[in-house]
Amino acid sequence: MGEVRKLQKKLRQIENLEIKISLTPEERFKISRKAELRSRLAELQLQLSCPQQTLGIVGDEKTEKMKRQVSRIWFGRLIHTRELCRLTNWGAHEATLLIAQIISFTEAEFTSLRSSWEKAKFRLRLLEGHNDIVTCVVAVDKVVVSGSRDTTVKVWHVPTAAEHKNLGGHTSGVTCLSAPPPEYCKKLAWSLSLSDKERFILSGSADCYVKIWALGIGQCVKSIYTFNAVTALCFVPEGDGYIITGSDGGKVQAWSWHTFENCQSINAHEEAVTSLKSQGPLVFSGSAEGGVCVWENLCSDRDPLRLLQHWSSQVTGCGGGPDGHLMLSPRGDRVFLADGRAWLRILHWRTGMMSRLTNHSSTTGVTDCAHQTGGLLIGSCYDVADGESSLNLFSLPQCRYLASLTWPDAPRILCFAAWTTGSGDHRWVTGGHNLIVWEQLPSLGKQRGDVTVKRNSRLESCLLESEGDTEDDEDTDGTHTHTHRISHTFLSNLLTNVLNEYPWK
Repeated sequence: MGEVRKLQKKLRQIENLEIKISLTPEERFKISRKAELRSRLAELQLQLSCPQQTLGIVGDEKTEKMKRQVSRIWFGRLIHTRELCRLTNWGAHEATLLIAQIISFTEAEFTSLRSSWEKAKFRLRLLEGHNDIVTCVVAVDKVVVSGSRDTTVKVWHVPTAAEHKNLGGHTSGVTCLSAPPPEYCKKLAWSLSLSDKERFILSGSADCYVKIWALGIGQCVKSIYTFNAVTALCFVPEGDGYIITGSDGGKVQAWSWHTFENCQSINAHEEAVTSLKSQGPLVFSGSAEGGVCVWENLCSDRDPLRLLQHWSSQVTGCGGGPDGHLMLSPRGDRVFLADGRAWLRILHWRTGMMSRLTNHSSTTGVTDCAHQTGGLLIGSCYDVADGESSLNLFSLPQCRYLASLTWPDAPRILCFAAWTTGSGDHRWVTGGHNLIVWEQLPSLGKQRGDVTVKRNSRLESCLLESEGDTEDDEDTDGTHTHTHRISHTFLSNLLTNVLNEYPWK
């Protein structure tokens, strides 16, 4: 049993090493042993194989009754009429009718959505050109822009899957990309006497530079030296516009889009800033030690960022030291956190309440990134034990499992971008060891897709959990068992979300 855990730990360490921007000879040697360790782990797991424990709800008679009702429960939790009355000041009869409406509406909506994804077909196209892992991707108009550990930024023409431009200039690995909105691109283009249709891309690198690239002419029009390795960045489209950068030392900095001068430098985190996301005037920063900060942009010339909340790793439950990698995906009052575990954590950033969504049926699973597009939550899923990779789809805002997408020899997915066509079809791009464009095909068409749609029964059995109310045990073969309890706090928050998402009154 102990050797299994040691091998799983070593494989997880190797996977973390593989995505570092630079590697030492000793680290490269450790990575070279991955196949050997996987083979040994498979042998041990075969020897220790036993009937797997099923996921479910255990407890007294009331809890068992809830288990039988689970298919009719939104968010996997029982909605109490009395609690709804307390939150809304409605009468019991009115609250009961609303609950019936919610259950009926959401179940019908979810069933239809799940059915459509079971029939989904995608064509995959490999974009070849990088000679090292792809660390970041963004989509702009009809092009995809990728950054790599090979120090280059490449622009790809999606309809032809061809390399359009190779933007060289960084002297170390590219770690992050961001695309300013068209109206801010127009302002910069005017100041540079370029076409008002010019689009710009920001790239950050371990060489301490942020570079601004004009995609039309394929040139770097501005370089900003930050004095620290840039590990994350985002653009805030408020006021005159701001570039927000994060460093390997935990520093968050703001730069004016108008003057490109530094407006603010804050020692915000203890370890490297691994993710920066903007949502309106808000900026979310996540770090290797697992902390999350929420900032408000005051649109001032000096010190534009005001700290609203700071949630440490003790609250988020994330982080693994200097080599940790926390990725954020905010939506409203919730932030989805991917930190290389078998689940997605959900931070309610105003209150600090945490929830958890299972994204893998084994503890050897890794979640590198999460992305929200429309009513869909997409989580990457990779098993360090056998190397299998997939994308798991969940409905929003319910966070209910829909389906898993995979294909033969699927690589580990480290970054993700998405957009929709005029007809509503999905276009995705995934990066990692390979850069791949996903093109959704008509479900009723004759053309065969390259992706297999699977249903993971373990994920279907897992409900959205309030972390304060869940006890987790890790079995020696890497499977989960869960004990669920109903929390008054969780229920109150759930019903508040219901009323915010659906204005029934």
